[in-house]
Amino acid sequence: MFLDRPDSDEKAVLVHLIINSEEERDDPKEFEELALSAGACPVAKISGTRRQPAANYFIGSGKLEELVNCVRTTKAKLVLFNHSLSPSQERNLEKHLNCRVLDRTGLILDIFAQRARSHEGKLQVELAQLKHLSTRLKRGWTHLDRQKGGIGLKGAGETQLELDQRMIRQRIKAIHKGLDKVRSQRQQGRRSRQRTGVPTVSLVGYTNAGKSTLFNTLTNAQNYAADQLFATLDSTLRRLELPNLGPAIVADTVGFISHLPHGLVDAFRATLEETALADLLLHVIDGGNEAQDELQKEVESVLTEIDADQVPRLEVVNKIDRVSGYEPRLLRNDAGLPVRVWVSAKTGAGLDLLLTAMTELLAGGLVSQTVILRATQAKLRSHLYESKFVTAEQTDETGASILDLRLPKAELDRILAQEEVQLGESEYARCGQSDSLAMAQALSAGSASGS
Repeated sequence: MFLDRPDSDEKAVLVHLIINSEEERDDPKEFEELALSAGACPVAKISGTRRQPAANYFIGSGKLEELVNCVRTTKAKLVLFNHSLSPSQERNLEKHLNCRVLDRTGLILDIFAQRARSHEGKLQVELAQLKHLSTRLKRGWTHLDRQKGGIGLKGAGETQLELDQRMIRQRIKAIHKGLDKVRSQRQQGRRSRQRTGVPTVSLVGYTNAGKSTLFNTLTNAQNYAADQLFATLDSTLRRLELPNLGPAIVADTVGFISHLPHGLVDAFRATLEETALADLLLHVIDGGNEAQDELQKEVESVLTEIDADQVPRLEVVNKIDRVSGYEPRLLRNDAGLPVRVWVSAKTGAGLDLLLTAMTELLAGGLVSQTVILRATQAKLRSHLYESKFVTAEQTDETGASILDLRLPKAELDRILAQEEVQLGESEYARCGQSDSLAMAQALSAGSASGS
């Protein structure tokens, strides 16, 4: 890839300052995990407090001298800042320290470059890298400038800097064209699923919350899952059979992080459209993280940025096997709808509750209906069993099948419109609600049918 670098376990010095003028502050522990995920080997940490960043080096003169001595002592080749540096600050630091300097955005981009595997993922990462690099081009290679006069020295009239900028613009344009093709393919697949009535469920959440492990457990997939930040980068779709509902498509997506670079959000717009246009979001939360409330706010912020904040959502508290006192359970709101479920993707505890909640939220009102099928309607009977709509079956004296069904009302209406089906007794109830609420709905439906 354009900006790939090999894994090398580079010695790195980590710099984290508390800036009093900033309301939101990044976690230094998370910053260290980012460095480790990138393949760096932290050999020293420098911390401090400033009222506001210095204009030229971000850090003050005293802290800069401390950093110079630390780099010299540890023989580090890389300095990582847990902050966003301006292009001039980055250049000044590299010149003063005689080593490479990366800010938080550059570090995240580096991790993404290492993890991208699919063609789409590589294009998206390269686009974000190029946009980041375009603001950091500096005047170099002046001996290659082509504005000199004299015989044999007349060039194209461009400096090397201008050539670099032009090549980057051309490459960005080509990547956008490739991503537009990917977006078109995704839209075509999405329209196909909509025609067949297959709903889409998207996993979202903070990085390392256990989304890929949950995805693998639900769909029997083999996606890479590890206890590290941004273990998953490429979006993956798999089919899942939900009880009393039928097939659904589950999408595993890239994790979010605090202060996610805007360039990444823009570059991954094609992938994140799966989240914005999903029928249901599973917001996976690390139940063992003490800062889960703050991390939830970060996820909500990104969802708002990609216009996915209005999509129906179910909170999934994961990793309960790591926390004492947590048991699998399902929490409902005042209307009886599921809002949060506690599970362990690793052990499988609580997954039955999760599947029940997903079915309820995707199906809306489920219908309990008895139908009578003739022997000639074996194809319809087979379809009902394959979709797991059948809860019980009997056979009458004529050989007809009496099926007790539990299925979405829209699916029942479709069957009634296309097939000559004799109905038995029915009961309308929302799956999983309290008996009193279900009975009230059943009585309401019965009185309406009798009027």
